Order: sequence, then structure tokens, then C-alpha cells
Amino acid sequence: MDQILNTIGSTIGGFFNSPIVQFAIQALFVYVVILWLAAAYWAFRDMQLRSENPILPYLAAALIVLFTPVLFLAGIIVYRIVRPQEKIGEVYERNLAEEALLAEVETIKTCPACHRRVNEEWIICPTCRTRLNRVCANCGRLVGLDWSLCAWCGKDFERSDIAAYEPIVGGETPSVQSRLSARARQSAPRPASGQRGGSGQNPEP
Repeated sequence: MDQILNTIGSTIGGFFNSPIVQFAIQALFVYVVILWLAAAYWAFRDMQLRSENPILPYLAAALIVLFTPVLFLAGIIVYRIVRPQEKIGEVYERNLAEEALLAEVETIKTCPACHRRVNEEWIICPTCRTRLNRVCANCGRLVGLDWSLCAWCGKDFERSDIAAYEPIVGGETPSVQSRLSARARQSAPRPASGQRGGSGQNPEP
């Protein structure tokens, strides 16, 4: 029995003492050490992509190094659990997408009176009849109600032109109503020049 055990021990010892086996063991050890250091560098670079804190990447690499080449796989698992879920680039992309969506919502034009969605080329809101734009008398392009001059042809709008495009109330602008009343007053019959208004007396012979 002892002779059999000695034979097995000598065979195993001779196998591990073989130059080829020794070289393979050394190569495997070097490979594990390289993986260990590469894992530490990976944790360093990964944390740089996930945090703006300059200290956290070094702490992540130190975590892998402290687990030694034997247990560095456990260190990788621990790091993947405690690391931030999103990268800095992903956070920036998400913020840009949210800002772009908000800007798109803000660019949707709505009626200032009824707050319904309207087209940019509409002059009057079809729902509440509120005036939205006006037409430049010089170039025929649509301009805003609050513009003091046309951005297309440079025509300077006078105050009377701006007042003529006040918001519509009850389907008719106040400026139109005022013009109609002024015309009615002008067209009303006036008393003769020889009569005294409101006296009721006949003219002298």
C-alpha cells in the first residue's frame, strides 16, 4: 500500500516538476495577474464615464486591487452593484432629449384667447375669431400683430396701421367700429348755415 502511494506521489511530483507543466503554471499565473490589473483599469475607466468626481475612479480601481488576483472576480461583482447606473453621456443625451421635447412643445402655436392649436399661417382663429396675424400691405407676407416693421421688406408700420389690427372682439375690431361711427357722423345731415342749432327760432327776414 505504501509502495502504491509512493508511486502515485512520485508520478504527480514528476508531472509538476516537468518543465512544460512549470511553464504552463507560470503562464497561467501571469495571465491571471494581467486579468486582475486589467479589471482594475477597466473599473477606473468605467467610473470615469459614470461620474465627474475625480476621486471615485481611483477608489474603484483600488477596490479591485484589494481583492487580490485570487478574488478579483468578486471585486468586479461588488463594483458592478455599487457603480452608478447611467453614464455621463447617457445623462446628457437624456437631458438633451427632454429639452428638445420641451422646445418642440413650446413651438406649438396656440390661440392666445381660446388656447387651441392654430397654424402659423392663419390670420384669424377659426374657433374664437381672435386675430392672430396680419398681412403686410407692401410685400403681402404674414407679420405679427406686435411687429413695428415688416421683417421681410422693412416697411415701417405706423401707429394707425398697428391699431387697425387690434384683437377682434365679437367678430369685429374696435378700430372698424370706430371708423364706421366716424363715417356715420360725417354723413349725417347738418343744419343750414343761417339756422341756430337748438334754438328753434326762425331765421330773421
